[in-house]
Amino acid sequence: MLLAIMAMYLEAGTTDIAKLLTHDFPRVWQPWLFLAFLASFSVKLPMWPVHTWLPDAHVEAPTAGSVILAAILLKMGGYGFLRFSLPMFPHGSEMFAPLMFTLSVVAIVYTSLVAMMQEDMKKLIAYSSVAHMGFVTLGMFSLSREGLQGAVFQMVSHGFVSGALFLCVGVVYDRLHTRDIDAYGGLVNRMPIYAMVFMVFTLANVGLPGTSGFVGEFLTLLAVFKANPNVAFFATLGVILSAGYALWLYRRVIFGALTKPSLQGMLDLTPREIALFVPLLILTVLFGFWPGPILDTSANSVALVVDRAQAAIGGLQKAAMLMGAQ
Repeated sequence: MLLAIMAMYLEAGTTDIAKLLTHDFPRVWQPWLFLAFLASFSVKLPMWPVHTWLPDAHVEAPTAGSVILAAILLKMGGYGFLRFSLPMFPHGSEMFAPLMFTLSVVAIVYTSLVAMMQEDMKKLIAYSSVAHMGFVTLGMFSLSREGLQGAVFQMVSHGFVSGALFLCVGVVYDRLHTRDIDAYGGLVNRMPIYAMVFMVFTLANVGLPGTSGFVGEFLTLLAVFKANPNVAFFATLGVILSAGYALWLYRRVIFGALTKPSLQGMLDLTPREIALFVPLLILTVLFGFWPGPILDTSANSVALVVDRAQAAIGGLQKAAMLMGAQ
């Protein structure tokens, strides 16, 4: 990324972001600049196949670290694509859109399947995060307003839902000091409030209508379907698989008979823990029914990015047609 920035300075004579956003980089340069930025942002997001650091980071991090990582830090990769790659390198973005679609679909399907095989709750949610961030890159590289707004909404929603799920894991880990799924079962008998909170965020993670998780995925899939129905078909498999691993986790932890002696003394959520969850619950449900505030806030910025990208792509296509006519 630093090498690309140096090259951009040599070409544009500045590193001022506002000026670089309006600078027309040579079409020969744009693919290379795009790939250089991709090498950085794909790790941060993270995209497949450079995602393997994320589950290990979550396992080693304390609960607060996992919440910050999932809710905030991963979004820096998506922000990078939205802020720099798309508006600065529109030709490169269009050229590598099929690659981004492919990597995103593989991330959605593959990491969802991997999540279904996990025995550690944190690792399962970490792989779920990789899959859901795949929808973000899908929406962005559809190069449409619906896709970009869906990607922005998905990042905001994922911040609430994924952060809350890691808090849910932290609650039981503080009591039993294990994240092994097999160590739990039947918690609804001892922790009914926790079971209700965990249920809401699990359903939001699945993308249930009425939760914020639905809006971003729906807009993204709608935009991708218009761009490439085959890609949308395979991406939709991720929605089905997410229901598989999320509900499987919930059933094994919450439902069933309370037979394990170590769970007999489990206490329900404390007032302090409830106070942490209530704002996240409200926002998850509120934006599921009323997505307007997020969509309206991002509408103008998204329109500028899309209009610039489409204008540049349209100009390239027009030039190619003129050259062919000559």
